[in-house]
Amino acid sequence: MMQSTSNTASWLLKKTELKCHNAFVVCLDTLSNDAIRPTRLQWHLHHRHPELSEKPVEYFCAKRDSLSQMRLDKKGKYNQETVKAVKVSYEIAMLIAKNKKLHIIGENLVKPCIVNAVKILFGDDMAKQFKNISLSDSTVKRRIDELADDIKQQVLEKVKCSPFFAISCDESTDQANCAQLIVYARFIANNTIEEELLFSEPLKTTTKGADVFQAVSQFFEVNGLMWEKLVGVCTDGAPAMLGSRSGFVKMVKSKNPSIFAMHCVIHRQALVAKTLPDDLREDLNFAVEVVNYVKSSALNTRLFAALCESLNADHMALLYHTEVRWLSKGNMLGRIYELREAVAEFLEQRGRRTMCRAFKSEHFQLSLAYLADIFEALNSLNLKLQGANANVMAHYDIVQSFIAKISLWLKQFSRLNELFSDKYISEDLIRKIKGHLRSLQDELFTIFLTNPFLVNVEDLPHDLQEEAIELQFNSLAKDSFESMPLENFWVKLQAEYPKISSQSLRILVPFSSTYLCETGFSALMTLNTQHRNRLNVESDLRCTLSPTPPRIDNLVANKHCQYSHSISMNVLLWKLAWLDATMKQNVALRTLNTYRGRALTQVEKHCIRQISNRYAEKQRRAMIYTGEYTSGRRTLERFLKL
Repeated sequence: MMQSTSNTASWLLKKTELKCHNAFVVCLDTLSNDAIRPTRLQWHLHHRHPELSEKPVEYFCAKRDSLSQMRLDKKGKYNQETVKAVKVSYEIAMLIAKNKKLHIIGENLVKPCIVNAVKILFGDDMAKQFKNISLSDSTVKRRIDELADDIKQQVLEKVKCSPFFAISCDESTDQANCAQLIVYARFIANNTIEEELLFSEPLKTTTKGADVFQAVSQFFEVNGLMWEKLVGVCTDGAPAMLGSRSGFVKMVKSKNPSIFAMHCVIHRQALVAKTLPDDLREDLNFAVEVVNYVKSSALNTRLFAALCESLNADHMALLYHTEVRWLSKGNMLGRIYELREAVAEFLEQRGRRTMCRAFKSEHFQLSLAYLADIFEALNSLNLKLQGANANVMAHYDIVQSFIAKISLWLKQFSRLNELFSDKYISEDLIRKIKGHLRSLQDELFTIFLTNPFLVNVEDLPHDLQEEAIELQFNSLAKDSFESMPLENFWVKLQAEYPKISSQSLRILVPFSSTYLCETGFSALMTLNTQHRNRLNVESDLRCTLSPTPPRIDNLVANKHCQYSHSISMNVLLWKLAWLDATMKQNVALRTLNTYRGRALTQVEKHCIRQISNRYAEKQRRAMIYTGEYTSGRRTLERFLKL
């Protein structure tokens, strides 16, 4: 008899796995270790649930199994559904960051769209599951921070495992007039050379070389990066970066003298205009002056557009020129050259006779044709030098090809010969143009022929010559060289030819331009707009720019997953818990009555049910049987429809 009672009572318990405590399978009351004796359980069953005292053991087994599947077991249905909801929340947050959207868009647009679409396609029952996805603005922000931190840890692990790495850094000012420093890293990982955003950080005061160096040095120290592994630094030509005394590169070399400093090749090409002779520079400035006059007012812009339309021109407007963006010079000159007839007629109509005569002069037209040609060619060169996964050797080949073209242009001027073949071109103009081309050619030779990485095979050190000979007679290596990128080829040969591979990779790993930093600033301008200029953009920027996918499954596994609760229901549960703890049950009931008729989840019902049970327990202990407390329990039970 006693043995039977013990076996029956054992089915009344459920050992939860979320928290190590015992709960009664019927009312979910939490029981102490002393209360789980068979006699106590039998008393609880007969006095608290007399209508169930005659139920068979199978009934309580079914209750236990249903609870396991519903919410108490990590392998149960409830827990699996919450895990999926949290994972979807991470995925959507990542997409919001990737597309540089506002965090509030998750709750205001994405979630309503999903719920409404599912409701129409699959019905209300399926739509209720999608309402459990947490997408409030604060939740999305937390998700993005966690995703960015996971990506950062992956990048740091790769950089630390790489035999050496290089960085590219630049700074710019955002919408809030705050200087933002962006640093990219280039390293060896996964049998190739990868490029990743290392960090971005605001410079709170000045933007001197010492400030940039302090930010980089602090990041290296905090994250355990070694200066000895740094082989290259690429920056623009600002004095703060390349200053001979207090520049950033000078301070970096104090940490590692063997570091190779590379001046961004794209920025070097932007300085080509500085080699223009005085006469050509005056013509360039005059072209800018003409454009500024035509676009000086809205009226002039409309009149010029109407004139171009009447002349059946291909374009309706001129383009502005700015010193900041290099490509604008070529675009501006090309457009004014194409619309030169419309510009001359417009100046004459507006009474600008002096400017019109100078614009229509043969000397200016010839100079404009040359400037349009050479700037267009330089723009094309700069576009080829841009892009990710570029190294010094690839850029060297591009510039060498351009130098060969200059040698050809020294002998012929295609556009001048085509348009002005029936006119005399002065020898003085030809001399100036050839002089500019030669100075441009010398400038390009200076950039690349002084590169210490460009070493002939005969000049290899003695410790590399034996490996070089073995490599030359390796037919499999020759096939690999022809079938795969140069970077992947040398990474593949690290184990077999460690010395010569290391020497080659030290040439290929460093950046040759700050192109990635410029793309980062473009993303920064989209993220840090006028309406969200107080946003800390580092996490969003990392999720936007990094090609490394976050480990979302790991983040979900380490998180206590919960469904999304509405703000009002969260407030209700917090109020009930606090009011219950402070013995203000009457206020709790009035608060609860304001939420009558709402659809509650199983978790919310369980929370309120636990509070209801504590009311009765406190009444018994204090022996207070007032009508208010008794009616309070009945109100809760009616609310839950128990």
